Amino acid sequence: MALKSLRQRLFLMILLPVGLLLFLVGVFGFIYMRGTLFEEWQDASIVKLQRAAHQIDMRLGQINDWIQMFHKTADTLGGPLVQTWIVQQLRDMKGVTHAELKWKDNDGAQATAMRRGGSGMGGGRMMRFHRAKITEVTPPSYNAQTGQETVRIISQLKDESEAVVGTLEVTVSFNYLLEGIKAFAWWQTDQACLIDDHGRYLAHTEAIMKGRKRFGELDDLFELSLLRAINEKPFGTVLGPGKPPDQVGGFYRLKYAPWTIVLFAPGEKVLAPIIQFRNYYFAGGILAIFLILMMIRSVVGRMVGAFTEISSAAEKVAKGDYGKPIPVHGQDEIAQLTKSFNSMVEGLKERDFVTNTFGRYVDQEIAEKLMKLPEASRLGGEKRDVAILMSDIRGFTPLSETLSPDVIISFLNRYFSRLIEVVQKHQGIIVDFFGDSVLVFFDPLKGPVEPVIRASVECALDMVSAMEIFNSEMRMDDLPELQTGIGVNSGEVIVGNIGSETRAKYGIVGSPVNITQRIQSTAKGGEVVISETVYRQLSEEVIIGRPFSMPLKGVREKMNLYVVKAIQG
Repeated sequence: MALKSLRQRLFLMILLPVGLLLFLVGVFGFIYMRGTLFEEWQDASIVKLQRAAHQIDMRLGQINDWIQMFHKTADTLGGPLVQTWIVQQLRDMKGVTHAELKWKDNDGAQATAMRRGGSGMGGGRMMRFHRAKITEVTPPSYNAQTGQETVRIISQLKDESEAVVGTLEVTVSFNYLLEGIKAFAWWQTDQACLIDDHGRYLAHTEAIMKGRKRFGELDDLFELSLLRAINEKPFGTVLGPGKPPDQVGGFYRLKYAPWTIVLFAPGEKVLAPIIQFRNYYFAGGILAIFLILMMIRSVVGRMVGAFTEISSAAEKVAKGDYGKPIPVHGQDEIAQLTKSFNSMVEGLKERDFVTNTFGRYVDQEIAEKLMKLPEASRLGGEKRDVAILMSDIRGFTPLSETLSPDVIISFLNRYFSRLIEVVQKHQGIIVDFFGDSVLVFFDPLKGPVEPVIRASVECALDMVSAMEIFNSEMRMDDLPELQTGIGVNSGEVIVGNIGSETRAKYGIVGSPVNITQRIQSTAKGGEVVISETVYRQLSEEVIIGRPFSMPLKGVREKMNLYVVKAIQG
């Protein structure tokens, strides 16, 4: 249903933005709080995971310290006794189920050093090694001897040639490593798991994970994105699909094992505190809109009256009736609007006057100068010396008989567009278009005529240059080339508004106009022909191609004419 009442439209214009503002504030507030809650969950999850990872790393770190101490025996004295003592310390550590040091024989077979009373190959000597590092922490596997899952930490011992001469292997109870994180409440209630660097499950808390072997094996988009993040950085959080996300997850990679602890939470659980607030907010927003509506009704009377008056005046302006300015009352925004409307109407009146008087092809700067002249605003004019230019396409009539009307109109429009640009560049005033011809004059206004005579010749030469560019475009479109002849004259004419009170146009009349048309008819395609009066003004500046004399219609004696090739300076 259309809103015909200005009052109704005003209500709509005010209430709709206010309602939209309240809605957007609520939405953006909800989004902001949602983001804040997610950030808090992410920060809290990282802290939880960091503490859990620390529990496992602390146990692995103690074992790692002894292994690193063993590695240092490669550079210190003490040999077999120190190495045997370190291995025994590893065996005695809590959670360690087995520790074994193996050296390779010369033929590549391995021998267990500890079973030989701490001595290695070669009659009681422990084999020397140059460098060592932990090369593998295996996934947990069931150990039949201990009846529990265990993890093996393997360290390779290498000589100077990087050949492996032995291994130190420590077996640790997996349950012992998990004791620290199992004590956390969130491990018992939330969705969490421990995976290796290949995504294999090592431990998990969620029932839906039972029976699965690998994280992301179901091609779940959230799990896959989380797995990519795990491979890219040591810790972080990932939001699942949806707005708000269906799931959020965090992860933290261990320092001493290629494992990662992962924690999940459903999005609705994270957002529960603000969902209730959202409902209260929208109820309050509806109440606020109702109160605003009541306030609008109490103050809208004057506004509606002012808007109605402006609307009525605007309808008259649309029909071309500018009328009188609307009275301005007060200094408030409505008064400013009324002033702006009156200024706009004055601008439209001036623009229409310029368009109706000078046409659309007069440069704005020239139009402003002409508007300051007395004869610009009344019928009639005054005598003034001006420069006159006329251009015409050669051979246009037979050409038009071979082309369709659409093609003719198209390339004529393109042709005149080129000429108009050149005329405006030299501040010429286009009087009119006559078929394929154009009549232009250059008005010195209150100044001397010599500068505009030079400008008219420069304009004519630029038109010839513009035609070369235009013809290259015609050739690309498989259209015929055009040649134009141009005549330039100067003399005293009547300049002013020609027409009636209802329709007038700024132009020129007089004998020099007719003579210019005759001069133009003598020009061949691509030539600029000037009269004797123009030549006398520019004789020191123009380069003449050929002078000639010939009788012109309406002129008693032969006229001296000149084909201009260029102008100096």
